[in-house]
Amino acid sequence: MKAMILAAGKGTRVRPITYTTPKPMIPILQKPVMEFLLELLRQHGFDQIMVNVSHLAEEIENYFRDGQRFGVQIAYSFEGRIDDDGKLVGEAIGSAGGMRRIQDFSPFFDDTFVVLCGDALIDLDLSTAVKWHKSKGAIATIVTKSVPLEEVPSYGVVVTDEDGRVKAFQEKPSVEEAKSTNINTGIYIFEPEIFNYIPSGIEYDIGGELFPKLVEIDAPFYAIPMDFEWVDIGKVPDYWRAIRGVLLREIKNVQIPGHEVAPGIYTGLNVAVNWDKVDITGPVYIGGMTRIEDGAKIVGPTMIGPNCWVCSGATVDNSVIFEYSRLGPGVSLVDKLVYGRYCVDKTGASIDVKAAALDWLITDARQAVPSHTPAERQAIAELLGTNGS
Repeated sequence: MKAMILAAGKGTRVRPITYTTPKPMIPILQKPVMEFLLELLRQHGFDQIMVNVSHLAEEIENYFRDGQRFGVQIAYSFEGRIDDDGKLVGEAIGSAGGMRRIQDFSPFFDDTFVVLCGDALIDLDLSTAVKWHKSKGAIATIVTKSVPLEEVPSYGVVVTDEDGRVKAFQEKPSVEEAKSTNINTGIYIFEPEIFNYIPSGIEYDIGGELFPKLVEIDAPFYAIPMDFEWVDIGKVPDYWRAIRGVLLREIKNVQIPGHEVAPGIYTGLNVAVNWDKVDITGPVYIGGMTRIEDGAKIVGPTMIGPNCWVCSGATVDNSVIFEYSRLGPGVSLVDKLVYGRYCVDKTGASIDVKAAALDWLITDARQAVPSHTPAERQAIAELLGTNGS
């Protein structure tokens, strides 16, 4: 069976991570989120998968290639151009436009197919959803999920009649105005006839243009509410919650990698640490070839990526540290995400430590060890909201 993963977006709300990492490649404890989607698709018999790519397309293609090692077949539809310097320039054409481009190239979608957004962790019985879709004689079906009423303003709401037929959408309504608590999860089931309603050669969006058109013409367009695990990674705070959820065992379909060296403490290969000389409270994951110096303090839920270096006296509390990060002596990171040269808080607000001339605070672990003056230590304390101790 055939499927499509939408992977062409720039992921602007997940910056700074997506400056150099496309959203489908954002790691959930060292494993790209798109890999979980491939596993789900394969589990339900979808083994021919199209992926539309644009922003940082080569990162996705170089990792997944033809899909052979994941037990599926993958092909890519690049949306963009090559500039005068020979560099790829992404020019996404919308989710529905990406579907249409593949179909115009050569009719690929010749039977019922599913479309998944490439930036969510899901644990869904796709087979049941497809069976329900076919029983309704639907041309399109949205898989929805009910959320608490207070969370509705963060999502697009799907309004249906008693039979599940879609009648309207509400984009991030207030709690008072919400006509439903069923939200659009970005999981769709289509029949090939859907292409009769998608124009060729223009940017066209599934949620913003195709679906309203289907409602307008009263097409057989349905939504099926399902109870399943769904972790959207639309914004930096969402990613933060996803990592916490995995470490706290709240997300059941993602296993913590590595070896459990103590209750709640997981490590990759060859971590350099004297366990009796550091203060560690789980749940914590530490990637392979990471060094934790004596006197460091780590408080979970925390993820420290591979090849990092946490210096003596440094504190990492409820934080996410990406690979090859070096945290200087005495640095205190509480509720922070460190990605390359950026330090991000839980709201998504980021500091470019290099642009701020604070690149001695968080450096590449492959570089020479910088020295710190008392003034620099005080700047660390002021920047990160600590007392400098």
